Amino acid sequence: MAEHATVASVDEALQLLAESGEAARLVAGGTDLLLELARNVRPGITRLIDISRVPGLASIGVDADRTVHVGPLVTHNDAVASPLLRESALPLAQACWEVGSPQLRNRATIAGNLVTASPANDTISALRALGADVTLQSVRGERTVALRDFYTGVRRTVMQQDEMLVDISFPAMTPAQRGIFVKLGLRRAQAISVVHLAIVGEFEGAKVTKATIALGSVAPTIVTADAAADMLVGSELDETTIERAAAAAGALPTPIDDLRATAEYRAELIPTMVTRGLRALRDGTEAAHLPATPARLAPHPVAATATSARHGQTEPVVATVNGLTIEAPGAAGVTLLDWLRDVAAPEAAASLYGTKEGCAEGECGACTVVLDGAAVMACLVPAARAHRAEVITIEGLRDPSDPDRLHPLQQAFVDQGAVQCGFCIPGFLMSGAMLLDEFPEPTADQVRQGFAGNLCRCTGYYKMFTAVDQAARDLAAGGRS
Repeated sequence: MAEHATVASVDEALQLLAESGEAARLVAGGTDLLLELARNVRPGITRLIDISRVPGLASIGVDADRTVHVGPLVTHNDAVASPLLRESALPLAQACWEVGSPQLRNRATIAGNLVTASPANDTISALRALGADVTLQSVRGERTVALRDFYTGVRRTVMQQDEMLVDISFPAMTPAQRGIFVKLGLRRAQAISVVHLAIVGEFEGAKVTKATIALGSVAPTIVTADAAADMLVGSELDETTIERAAAAAGALPTPIDDLRATAEYRAELIPTMVTRGLRALRDGTEAAHLPATPARLAPHPVAATATSARHGQTEPVVATVNGLTIEAPGAAGVTLLDWLRDVAAPEAAASLYGTKEGCAEGECGACTVVLDGAAVMACLVPAARAHRAEVITIEGLRDPSDPDRLHPLQQAFVDQGAVQCGFCIPGFLMSGAMLLDEFPEPTADQVRQGFAGNLCRCTGYYKMFTAVDQAARDLAAGGRS
């Protein structure tokens, strides 16, 4: 990668896109794009245009016409925490909650999920059921495209190379509407969908007057089960109606067949999942699986400072790491994980080797660090994003006034024997420390949520849960957080 260009405005981003042609790509969260570049899926890209510091793009709002607007830098965790989206777009908030892990949701954006254009991307079906539009902008002007017309195939859209998605909009759900998102993955967290769906229905009393059922991970693009939705109109959601609609939804042409599931398995799943969704709408339990106070691992997020910068191989990244200013070059095409270990540590003569690489694709959590107040996977963050930002690594958990004193969670891990091979422990400690900062007395569910992005290959989870309980008690008794 020749250059990482950080921009401070939309106009600056669009101008660079126009000048760079096919050699440039926009990056916000980067959780998909960095993997694609590492795997050489996108050859020929020599410039990343980083929009993550542009002010005003992370807003969620509703206008006088009751149209909801979601900015291109709104992350999945932003959506999960938004009272507006929980009330006016529940399927979208639920879909965002199902994406990845807390660390990934702190970086990954809804706009990026749409633009990546995989039929397994959870938010697309939710927004399709909500009747969303996307607004695209370039130096040539602006246009709005209905989401149903946005996709042309697997990972293909109508976006032109020089365009940027600047807004996602859809009508706020009315009191007469109810909706739900339902997903099945191969595990409870960090799972790409085998099948997912979103249902939005409009009701007059118990009778359905309008419905949309959007299905994902069953075809090259998100599809709607229109025949099934039509069967619901004019009827109450009794078992007979639900059974007929579910069967109709399952009568799609042969679903896709891939490494996550066979076509036959997906064909069996669709009616079952539609049934579950419709029953939840009937029973008024559609919001039951979205936690009221989810663990986000972002207790004190700091808005990024608007910055315009260029980083190649010689321009230094200047970052505050564990309270110390570190200046080191070589950020273009490098992840924050590699920059901390291979570039910043030798330059600063500092111990920054505790952050580990376990998978290099955001699956294991061993590289978890805190960036501007939020836990992130360092292997999926461009190093240049740390420029003029604050980073905390495992070495920064100790009390700076007393380096020999462990963080209460570190001490609890020692006391409870929560360390086995030790490789995953830096990530668990970083996630756990953020969790305790966010929820001083976390519930068992919040501990599970907070550790959802961290994998222990020795399966020592129970000791870790016990250590969190001990640390919470110690902090309540006056220990340092």
